[in-house]
Amino acid sequence: MFEAKNKPLLPRPSFYARLARSAAIGLAIIAIALGVGMFGYHHFERMPWIDAFANAAMILSGMGPLATLATADGKLFAGFYALFSGLVFVVVMGIVFAPVVHRFMHRFHLEMDQEDR
Repeated sequence: MFEAKNKPLLPRPSFYARLARSAAIGLAIIAIALGVGMFGYHHFERMPWIDAFANAAMILSGMGPLATLATADGKLFAGFYALFSGLVFVVVMGIVFAPVVHRFMHRFHLEMDQEDR
């Protein structure tokens, strides 16, 4: 997916396209995770869809739930969804920032190779 260290640095327009693609993948993962949370709150806690959205969004963003949970199944779901949301955060940050980190490291290696000559 990324150019090898012996290849030249990717031109800016191509880099921006790569960055946009990574951001789109990150947004898609967040949308799927939000859908999972909404379905779980709607199913286990019998919340209306708008309340399920608000609670799932708050958990996914790391803020915590809005509503008090009433059922044991809902509490189990909320706990597992919170753990899942933490992993989603780490994965999405890795996907979104991978092109930036790669470009930085690639430029660093190119500069080191030029100094060795």
